[in-house]
Amino acid sequence: MAESNPRDGYFSMGQNTLKVPVQLFADNRKKICQSLKNTPTAPAGSVILLQGGGDQGVCEGDSSDVGPIFRQESYFHWCFGVLEPDFYGAIDVATGRSILYQPRLSEDYAIIMGHIPTPEEVRERYRVDEVRYVDEMPDHLRSVAGATVPTLLLLEGPNTDSGKMTRPAAFDGMSEYATDRKILHHQMAECRVTKTPLELDVLRYASKITSLAHMHVMRTIKPGMQEYQAEATFLHHVYFHGGARHVCYNCIAASGRSAAVLHYGHAGAPNDQTVRDGDMLLFDFGAEYCCYCSDVTCSYPANGKFTDKQKIVYNAVLRANRAVLAACKPGVVWSDMHLLANRIVLEDLTAAGVLTGSVDEMMAVNLGGRMFQPHGLGHFMGCDVHDVGGYLEGNPERSSLPGLRSLRTARVLAAGQVLTIEPGCYFVDFLIDRALADPELSRFIVVDRINEYRGTGGVRIEDDVIITETGTELMSIVPRTVEEIEGWMAGDDSFMAHWK
Repeated sequence: MAESNPRDGYFSMGQNTLKVPVQLFADNRKKICQSLKNTPTAPAGSVILLQGGGDQGVCEGDSSDVGPIFRQESYFHWCFGVLEPDFYGAIDVATGRSILYQPRLSEDYAIIMGHIPTPEEVRERYRVDEVRYVDEMPDHLRSVAGATVPTLLLLEGPNTDSGKMTRPAAFDGMSEYATDRKILHHQMAECRVTKTPLELDVLRYASKITSLAHMHVMRTIKPGMQEYQAEATFLHHVYFHGGARHVCYNCIAASGRSAAVLHYGHAGAPNDQTVRDGDMLLFDFGAEYCCYCSDVTCSYPANGKFTDKQKIVYNAVLRANRAVLAACKPGVVWSDMHLLANRIVLEDLTAAGVLTGSVDEMMAVNLGGRMFQPHGLGHFMGCDVHDVGGYLEGNPERSSLPGLRSLRTARVLAAGQVLTIEPGCYFVDFLIDRALADPELSRFIVVDRINEYRGTGGVRIEDDVIITETGTELMSIVPRTVEEIEGWMAGDDSFMAHWK
């Protein structure tokens, strides 16, 4: 029989990969229980009931029995750390007692999929208080809250990024129980916004293996290669060296004009262009480890040497990135950081003669959001790359302005939050043409200069940071200045001192 994972209280992919204590998930369960105890509307006898993710086909509507490698639903993982599909989990809010319900699999399952763990083996693996089978759950739930008839708290609420709803747990016989679908989602999403120390350790590790893989891609990419070869290099590196079987999103391996497509790399544009000498590259990759994410973007010239024109845009975005990094701390409003980044890029484009006029007036008409950075500055990150909690009730609402409306949160920063800082500057023909046709914007544009940048794509510099009590901790450490990038791509290993 193969060794189980988690084992001896830890999840690990072996070798030199991070050992993640399953205590992380016990801490999360304690956190949500305490939050609910502090919620006056939570009924007596409350029992959290979550339904884990299930196996699926290749895509929605597919009838095949073959699908992608299973990855656990994020709320369920946050509470239990269970790797397998088709589980349920319950937590008695009053006592914190935790129960997993595993599917009862036929003996034939073992022929195809290997050893079927017993309830005791599952209990030891995930360090919960009890494990039962799913078919026992309808009757067993009656006893979870002791003598009190339980009220099942179900997870139902919107993801403010995707617009999708979470799936509340369901089973035959649920109609015999009192249920509540209103309380849990807000409380659990809010708990996920600030990370525990153990969660931060996993996020640091995910960012580290992503950063090192980015550096390997940076060192090995050459004109004449295909974009997907950079993607393949990254995927191999994070899995072979870091144990990351999953990435958090489709890799964006954009060269030249493609770098102006914000989520390039999708099925209709599958990183299939040839990298050409002189192209700027925009590589947005993020490894996932133990269902915790990273999200790092590096932009640099394919041939390893910046032109003067490329330096103008790159240094503007880098200055914006570093200004936000320096300004972030508890109490700062995230939307103000977005505007700070926009202002700095506009200042530098004006100084370079690409724009003309008053930067204050440019900001007043939102030139940055309408022309150069049509996305938000960054987002929360955790068990989802675009993590939950961005627009929970009681926090600032989403803006209606271009750029600002794409912000995945407008919250006030607090210690323990994890975010990306990802200013950008892109040259999108559609947005340039629309700005030139709009007198409110065109008065700032130096037409001959802006036309020099058509077709060059864009620059995004994305880092992963923790908000600390006094500022920020930078988790993603890669060559960033022009000098660091050119030196690293030329074979100078001195930057590795940052990882010693």
